[in-house]
Amino acid sequence: MTAPQAEADQGDVEALVQRLLAGERRALARAITLVEDATAQGRRAIGLLYPHTGRAHTIGLTGGSGSGKSTLTGALALELRRRGRTVGIVAVDPTSPFTRGALLGDRIRMQELTRDPEVFLRSMATRGELGGLAPATAEVAAVLDASGKDVVVIETVGAGQDEVEVASLAETTVVVLTPAGGDDVQAMKAGIMEVADILVVNKADLPGADALAAQLKALTTMASRGRLETPVLETVATKRQGVSELADALEEHRRKLDESGELETLRLDRARRQVLALARHELLAEVLRATERNGRLDDLVRAVARRELDPYAAARQLIEATRSTA
Repeated sequence: MTAPQAEADQGDVEALVQRLLAGERRALARAITLVEDATAQGRRAIGLLYPHTGRAHTIGLTGGSGSGKSTLTGALALELRRRGRTVGIVAVDPTSPFTRGALLGDRIRMQELTRDPEVFLRSMATRGELGGLAPATAEVAAVLDASGKDVVVIETVGAGQDEVEVASLAETTVVVLTPAGGDDVQAMKAGIMEVADILVVNKADLPGADALAAQLKALTTMASRGRLETPVLETVATKRQGVSELADALEEHRRKLDESGELETLRLDRARRQVLALARHELLAEVLRATERNGRLDDLVRAVARRELDPYAAARQLIEATRSTA
C-alpha cells in the first residue's frame, strides 16, 4: 500500500469512527465488519474507539445446545428495552462447513428485535474456534460498547461444558440449563458451573424443572462458603416468564460489582487475558510468516516425526530461526 493510500484509509477510518460515535447505524455495522475481518482499518478503528468503552454492562449468556439461549436472549433484550436500555447483541453461531460463515440461526430467531433501532444484533461465525466464541468477539463487543449501548449481550454457540471463555469477556455470566438433559448438574460440576454468576433453568414448564433448580441451589449453597450465593432462576423464555426477574438479577449483580470494587478487579483480569491472548496470536503469526520465508518449519517437523528431535527443541529452534530473520 502506498503512503497516500494509507493516509486516505486512515482518514476514512477516522470519519467512520466519528459517524459511529454520533449514532450512525451504518457506520456501526461497517466498523464491526472491519474489526471482524481483522483488517488494518479495523485495528485502527479499535484504537480510536477504545477510550469510549467501559460504560456498557457486558453479559455473557452460555449453556448447552437446545437450552433456549437465543429465545432467552431475545426475551431479555425486549425486557431491557422496556426498561429504557439500549442493547447490543453478539450472537455466535456455528460455522458453515461450506462457506465458513455463520448459519445465522440466531438472527432468524430474533426477527422481532431487528425492527428496533435501539437494538443492534450481530451474528458471528466461530470459524473453528473452541470455547463457544468467535475470534473477534471481544473487539465487536467493544465496538458496541463504544457506540453507546447500555447493555451488550454475548450469546455463545452452545458447545457444551468447554464454553467458559465468555466469562473472560463478560462482567456477568449467565449459564442456562434445561430439565430435559438428565445429566445437567453433573456436567455443570465438571467445569462450566464455576463461571456462572447467575444460573437459569429455562423451559421451566417441563417436568423436572423444580427438581433441577433445587439441586442447583443446593450445589451453589455448598460452593459459596461465605461468599454470595449464585442466584438460581426459572424461566420460560417462549412465554417471557421469569425474564423480568432475570433482568433484576443482572442489575443487582452489576450493582454489587460496583459497590464492592470487584468490577475494577474484573476489568483488570479481563484486560490481562485479552492482552496475552492477542500477544500469543501476534507471536504465532510472526513465527508463521518467518517460516514461509525460510522454510524451517517443514524441516523441523520432519525431524520430530523421525524422532531425531523432540518437539520442545524443535519449537525453540523455530523461535530462534524467527529471531534470526527478523
